[in-house]
Amino acid sequence: MAKLYFRYGAMNSGKSTALLQAAFNYEERGQRVLLAKPEIDTKGADQISSRLGVERTVDFLIGPDDDAREVFAEHRRRVQREAEAALVPDMRTDVACLLVDEAQFLAPEQIDDLLRIAVSDGIPVLAYGIRTDFQTRAFPGSARLMELAHSLEELKTICRCGSKALFNARLVGGRFVFDGDQVAIDELSPDRVTYESMCARCYLRESGERLR
Repeated sequence: MAKLYFRYGAMNSGKSTALLQAAFNYEERGQRVLLAKPEIDTKGADQISSRLGVERTVDFLIGPDDDAREVFAEHRRRVQREAEAALVPDMRTDVACLLVDEAQFLAPEQIDDLLRIAVSDGIPVLAYGIRTDFQTRAFPGSARLMELAHSLEELKTICRCGSKALFNARLVGGRFVFDGDQVAIDELSPDRVTYESMCARCYLRESGERLR
């Protein structure tokens, strides 16, 4: 049975790099994959960008009201048609894996669709994303992945102090802020929004012991 995997970590833990590496591994063996990301993630538009400088265009975007399973099925059929129409016959006429970047921005119902794609449609789904927001609250999509995924894997990074980073602190104009909307993409903000991965000790120091 195909499975739903959730690989999560704090900001700058190499999630997009790991996704692109996984896609490369499949394709190096002649397998076909589809890459997707939520439409709300306007950073990079339709690109998945690694901090190492590697970029790749996704095969489709998932809108906030989309049925993720239906959108996937449409692009799966396209892959099948292209394989069947190829001049050189190819036995690999189906998608071997769906890889989803920034999965925390998906709605819980769309995470349910990812499980159906894996279990009912037989296509492994690798979802990558952040577990919690800048106020230490779980993103709805991530919370649902924690509930449904067959496999959970934490991708680790370090805080400025050298300890394991756990939280994602938000800075606006270089100053830490602990109030605001859950989603703030830096390119869309009038004041530049950035994030810093922090351990629990450093986060509590900057927030004045505040967690919500």
